[in-house]
Amino acid sequence: MKFISWNVNGFRSCLGKGFADFFAQADADFFCLQETKMQPGQAEFTPEGYFQYWYSAEKKGYSGTAVFAKREPLSVSYGLGIPEHDTEGRTITLEYEDFYLVCVYTPNAQRELARLDYRMAWEDALREYLCALDAKKPVIYCGDLNVAHMEIDLKNPKTNHFSAGFSDEEREKFTRLLNSGFADTFRTLYPDKVQYSWWSYMYHAREKNVGWRIDYFVVSSRLMPKVKDSYLLNDVVGSDHCPAGLELDL
Repeated sequence: MKFISWNVNGFRSCLGKGFADFFAQADADFFCLQETKMQPGQAEFTPEGYFQYWYSAEKKGYSGTAVFAKREPLSVSYGLGIPEHDTEGRTITLEYEDFYLVCVYTPNAQRELARLDYRMAWEDALREYLCALDAKKPVIYCGDLNVAHMEIDLKNPKTNHFSAGFSDEEREKFTRLLNSGFADTFRTLYPDKVQYSWWSYMYHAREKNVGWRIDYFVVSSRLMPKVKDSYLLNDVVGSDHCPAGLELDL
């Protein structure tokens, strides 16, 4: 079973940069998007053989998630069920017989960590939500999680120590999630691999590979033996992020 996750940084923009070709070539069973930046009906994309689910932010042109699935789920839910966290279109959950798929676009703590307090509250709520799902059946959690967990996960850890996405607080929350019974599939399989998933548009960062790994597939630890591969598709352009992939023997 093949999963793709991609922060497209504006679906309409990415659609004009070859998204449909990559989507067809990838032929994934599940295709999860973050930062769609659109409301329903603002783009036409109806690939044959897929059910599609969109969750838009109340604020236009901001945030948003979507999931394309070859299999119809038992149920679909939007948000975390907490009003303060459910206005920005950040979480879609698909339930299947033997797992939950959770597509997430994690809030950015912003410049000078202006939104760090909110981010901490979000992390606690999301961890509680994922653990509650995990108590019922295994979870596959993916998306732009807006954190580089370890120093190996970004090019310049020392100069970014207090930057959004690499603060001690954000990293600790991710550690706490993993310690709650989850695994970062890429880092579990490749403990020493240096590869990134996001590059700033400034200073030719992608050309120089000055990047961060902030896009993940995290699974319930008991699913790790079924993970065949977890990877990043650095050659796929169309966004400032590249797609992440997961192959799972389910």
